Amino acid sequence: MQHLYVAIAFLQENKLILTLLIIFLIMALKRLVLSQIRGEVSFLTEEQRKWMSRTKNGAFVATILILFLLWKSEISQFALSVTAIAIAIVVASKEIILCFTGSIQRASSRSFRMGDWIEVGKLCGEVIEHNMMATVIQEIDLQHGQYHYTGKTATLPNSMFFTYPVKNLNFMKRYVFHNFTIIVPRFVNLYPLLPIMYQRMETHFAHFIDVARRYNNMIEKHAGVDLPSAEPHIEISSAGAGEQVVHFMIFCPTDKANQLEQLIRRDFMEAYEKAFPPEPAVAQEPAQESES
Repeated sequence: MQHLYVAIAFLQENKLILTLLIIFLIMALKRLVLSQIRGEVSFLTEEQRKWMSRTKNGAFVATILILFLLWKSEISQFALSVTAIAIAIVVASKEIILCFTGSIQRASSRSFRMGDWIEVGKLCGEVIEHNMMATVIQEIDLQHGQYHYTGKTATLPNSMFFTYPVKNLNFMKRYVFHNFTIIVPRFVNLYPLLPIMYQRMETHFAHFIDVARRYNNMIEKHAGVDLPSAEPHIEISSAGAGEQVVHFMIFCPTDKANQLEQLIRRDFMEAYEKAFPPEPAVAQEPAQESES
């Protein structure tokens, strides 16, 4: 027992060693808890990511709190001595302060949570971690209408939430309004093709259209706005050079959007080729040489 008192007295006199010991113990405990949460699985579930993020944030807050209590006398003396340069410190730590306030703004507004799809500026992805300083997302290629993971991880400083609007795209994880166009160079009457296309799309959508309608209604009630219906939409317009542009909008499962687009493109090209077969090429007769 006497040795314990001696060790405690030594650590109290040597706060730097005690600080390093506390940091080491908290990091070791954090690694142990994270390994227990992760287990032996290859891919993390959304629930595991939530608990891992809570563990990291909890370890960070506990470290800051313990070190503050340990060094509070030195911190108070330091605070009194830096009054003259307080403005310079605030200016130098502007980005850090913005990150902290951005985290508070995110938590108070509940703009997104772990596992949501978000868009900040030109970056889109699924939130896999967020803390007091930054938010980490797994990037998703939404700009090109692909809806798949790119394999890239982006770390967003929380200060970006004051610069760019945060768009919550969580409903797109299951179903999405997918838009694409087909350009027809010839100026012909395409409207007789529309019933054929609607019939073929109805065949492609038969196995999920009922679920799509219910999901569409659920999004409307949650958002409180009148969204386009779950039925497919086709519009025809013309471009400046005289070609016609056929616009398609479908409400479909996100992971099936590109596959359905390819099927619809194939159906349209088959129907167009059948309705407007290519004109046969006119063979040109060789010019006869004039008799001398």
